[in-house]
Amino acid sequence: MALRGAAIAGTCIGRQRTTPFLLSSSPFSRLRSHHFASPPLQRFEPIPNYKTGFTNQIRAVQKATADTITSQKGKENDEQKSQQNWKIKMLYDGDCPLCMREVDMLRERNKQYGTIKFVDISSDDYSPEENQGLDYKTVMGRIHAILSDGTVVTDVEAFRKLYEQVGLGWVYAITKYEPVATIADSIYGVWAKYRLQITGRPPLEEVLETRRKNKADMCNDNSNCKI
Repeated sequence: MALRGAAIAGTCIGRQRTTPFLLSSSPFSRLRSHHFASPPLQRFEPIPNYKTGFTNQIRAVQKATADTITSQKGKENDEQKSQQNWKIKMLYDGDCPLCMREVDMLRERNKQYGTIKFVDISSDDYSPEENQGLDYKTVMGRIHAILSDGTVVTDVEAFRKLYEQVGLGWVYAITKYEPVATIADSIYGVWAKYRLQITGRPPLEEVLETRRKNKADMCNDNSNCKI
């Protein structure tokens, strides 16, 4: 009995000594410590919100478009204002490139004053009845302007009156006095006579014939149209 008890005790002691070794060195223990250990904390970068960025771009485009429309409306309002409160009407040839440089300059200045009404005689809508009976051929011969009281002025005097309305009267002020006035009108008369050739356009007779044909084509379907 004593021997058997000693053997059992020895076995128990042996188990106590080997168990820690077996548990710590077993493949299962290493596998468990490798796979089930708490992983290290990872830092996650925020994902860019592309949808928000795209929305902001759309809003920017919409704002730019709205600003452009507002600007255009403002220009239209300025133009309408000058049409209503004009003090002098400028009859100009919109097909003349050199003439348009001066017209554009006066139009820009007129935004501040609103005193000039611009009438393009080359437009199909030009009406002599609305402009003191001045027909296309007459106005093509030289510069014409109409004051608000109906007075028609031509040549250098027309330019002087127009420039005075936009704060540039000093440019033509000297042309009020003789002999400068006569000399200036003579120089302008030569320019008016040859301006079509100078700007590379056909003679006035051909321009008139082309205009007449174009109006005739437009009037084919309109019995009330005037050629």
